[in-house]
Amino acid sequence: MPQVPIIMPQLGESIAEATVVDVKVKPGDEVVADQEIIEVETNKAVMGVTTPCKGKIDKITAQVKETYPIGAILGYVEASEADAATFAKQAPPQPEGEVAEEIPARADQEISVAQASRLPGGDGNRDGRATLPVPATLKGAGFLSPRVRARMAELHLTNADLAGIMGTGAGNRVTIKDLENFLQHIEKEKSADASALRAGVADAMRRSWSRPLATIGSSVNLDPVLQDRQSRDPKPGPALYAVRALATALSENPAAAAKLIGDKVVQPDSIDIGVAVEAEDGIMVPIIRAADKTSLADLTAKYQELVELARRRRISPDMQAGGVAAVSNFGTFGVEWGTPIPLPDQTMILGLGVGKKVPTWDESKNEFVPKTEAQITLSFDHRSLDGGGGGRLLKRIIELLEDPAKL
Repeated sequence: MPQVPIIMPQLGESIAEATVVDVKVKPGDEVVADQEIIEVETNKAVMGVTTPCKGKIDKITAQVKETYPIGAILGYVEASEADAATFAKQAPPQPEGEVAEEIPARADQEISVAQASRLPGGDGNRDGRATLPVPATLKGAGFLSPRVRARMAELHLTNADLAGIMGTGAGNRVTIKDLENFLQHIEKEKSADASALRAGVADAMRRSWSRPLATIGSSVNLDPVLQDRQSRDPKPGPALYAVRALATALSENPAAAAKLIGDKVVQPDSIDIGVAVEAEDGIMVPIIRAADKTSLADLTAKYQELVELARRRRISPDMQAGGVAAVSNFGTFGVEWGTPIPLPDQTMILGLGVGKKVPTWDESKNEFVPKTEAQITLSFDHRSLDGGGGGRLLKRIIELLEDPAKL
C-alpha cells in the first residue's frame, strides 16, 4: 500500500525543533485522521503530532528523547491511493543540513546554534547533551578568543555560564585551558539535562534582563477582597482580583500599556494579561485575552482551565504569546515581597505577596485595629514607563483592590 509521511508540524512562530517524549502507537495499529500519536516537547509546551489521514501505522522512525526539526519525517502511515496522491502534492521538500533555530530579537548575535553545528567538532544537538535554545555569544562580548567561542558554541554555552571562571590569560582573558578545566570540574559534579521548559525560562529571563528594569512597591489592604470573594461562587483568588485591577487600571491609562519598539511607542489593541503558573520544572504564563472586559466570574473559570492545562504542559505557544503585562502571586509560597521579571515581550509584571494580619491605626476609633495587609510590587521596562507613571498606575491598582465593587 502507498505510504504517507508523518511530519513534524510547525508548532509555533519561533519554534524550529521539538523533542519526542512519547510515542502512543506501534506498527500495525489502525489510526484515523488527526489522531494524536506522538507527544513532542518544545521550550514552551508539550504538544501532539497527529496522523495526516486514516490508515495503518507502517513504521515510526522517531525516537523518544531525540530532537527533530520542523518538517522532519517521524514515521509513515499506510493509506489509500487517494490519500497518498493528495499528500504527495502537499509534501514539503526535506530540509537540507541543519535548520537554524529562530529566536526573536537575536539577529545581532554572532554565533547561532545552527552555525555551531558546522564548527569543527560540533554536531548540533545530536550528542545527547543538554542544550539551551540560545546562541553562544553576545555581540560585543570581549575577552574570549575565537577558539573559546567556537567551543562554547559547540556546547551551547552562553557568556553567563562562564561568569564564574577566573581567566588566566592576558587581561584576565578566559583561555581554552580555563574553559576545559571548568568543564572537567562540572563533569565531576552531580548534574542532569535541563528540560526544554527550564531552558526556555532561562532564555526568556536572559532576554528580559537586557532591558533596564525597575521595581516599585507598596502595601494593600486585602480585607475588602477577602470579604468580596465570600459572596461569589466560584470564589476568585486574590491573584484574579489583581489581574482584573491591573487590566482595569491599564484600560483607564492606555499610555502605561504601551511598549517601546525602536523609536516607536506601540499601543496594544487589547489589554491581555498573563498569569504566572508553576509547572513542572518551570513557569508558564498563559494569557487571558481582553482581561479588562472579562468579569471576575469568567476570569475564574478561564483561570482554572488554564492552570489545569499548564500543569499538564498543554498550554500551546499561541496561548502564551503576546500580552502587555502579567501577574505573579508569589504570596502563595509565603513570600512577602519580591521583584518578578516581566517576559521579554511584556512591559510589566505585578507581584502580590502573602497577606498578614498587622495592627493599623484607626483615627475614628482612636485605636489600633487588625488589617490583612500584603505587599504589592510593580516591575516594569523603564524605557516605556517612568517612576511617576509607574507609581500612579500602582496607586490606582491598590485603589481598585481596596474597593472591589469597581471590579
